[in-house]
Amino acid sequence: MYKRICFAAIAMLALQLSAFTAQAQDENYIAGEHYDVISPAIRSSSDKIEVTEFFWYGCGHCYNFEPQLAQWKKTLSEDVVLKGSPAMWNAPMEIHAKAFYAAEALGVLDKMHMPLFQALNVDRKRLASESELADLFEANGVSSEDFSKAYNSFGVGSQTRQANARARAAKITGTPEIMVAGKYRITTRKAGGQANMLKIADFLIEKERAAMQMASTDS
Repeated sequence: MYKRICFAAIAMLALQLSAFTAQAQDENYIAGEHYDVISPAIRSSSDKIEVTEFFWYGCGHCYNFEPQLAQWKKTLSEDVVLKGSPAMWNAPMEIHAKAFYAAEALGVLDKMHMPLFQALNVDRKRLASESELADLFEANGVSSEDFSKAYNSFGVGSQTRQANARARAAKITGTPEIMVAGKYRITTRKAGGQANMLKIADFLIEKERAAMQMASTDS
């Protein structure tokens, strides 16, 4: 009986020590060293804490990051929203960004997101034209006519331009990168790996949540 009590006490102490160690590690995340402060901050249209992933469908690192990101998304609280924002530095990337927003406009982003990644990274397709994209969408149950209508719509064009402006304002230099609340940018290099990017994102979400609660109390 005594041994069981001691074992339980030791286990509880170990859990507390683990939690304390994790908290101490989180507190060591330093602006400029592990993440960057975006200045001026980018305003969010959401009343939630907005986390933005800057990505490109042709980026192998983004393709490998996607499963981790999908699992992490399941852990987010209701006051946090995760959004994708295509990066674009050339014409092919702009074409792929328009495909992302066309899929979103058609309500098929969940269906098309991974096929777009796979086509470029696994199947080695270029997807360098509207017709190639239309074929991919049609192969996944979306008519080429519906795709082309959405792809060439004013709304998709506007969202693509906004994404480009957002990436420039956030000073994105590579993919994948994460932005939290329009205030903080997390890169793989400074984070020390993709898994650490998500740990730092968790830390910054808590930081932003605390700031929002303090602002609400002061008002």
